[in-house]
Amino acid sequence: MAASIEHDQLPLPRIEGGARLLIVVAPYYRQIADGLIAGARAVAESAGATVDLVEVPGALEIPTAIALAGGRNLYDGYVALGCVIRGETTHYDTVCNDSSRGLMLLGLQGHCIGNGILTVENTAQAEVRADPQGQNKGGGAAAAALHLIALKRGWAGQSPRGDASVPRDVIRLAGEIDGPGNA
Repeated sequence: MAASIEHDQLPLPRIEGGARLLIVVAPYYRQIADGLIAGARAVAESAGATVDLVEVPGALEIPTAIALAGGRNLYDGYVALGCVIRGETTHYDTVCNDSSRGLMLLGLQGHCIGNGILTVENTAQAEVRADPQGQNKGGGAAAAALHLIALKRGWAGQSPRGDASVPRDVIRLAGEIDGPGNA
């Protein structure tokens, strides 16, 4: 199994002209949400991004809010934040799966989204993951959105792959490049 790379191991992209992010949070567990928001804001601001924040009733409403905002073209990217703690019924599975699926579908449509919706077994797990001085999953979600914005902007000016006359820039988020320097 490949090791995952945490957001603090990747250099944050400095986005030319800045970026505007919308944080969409479901604050059902207020203390957890506040930690996620603090982490996301800190990472976004350290990369020079501006941030707006909206609250929605629950995790299932996060993709809809992002879709509504995305239709207005006001933001470069989105940070989805919330927490779902397993309970006694299968509602947990529905909320986790459907909110994640909604965000994935929006991402595949070209929206730059960092998913910071925690799906945990208990409050203690959520607290560690939400803590900006701990696992900082809110910051990780903001970093993911910023990296996607950088990729999208980097590819926006490139011609279709069949045009070999246009020089290509390498887009690298982390690590060394093996092989030729052209994409």
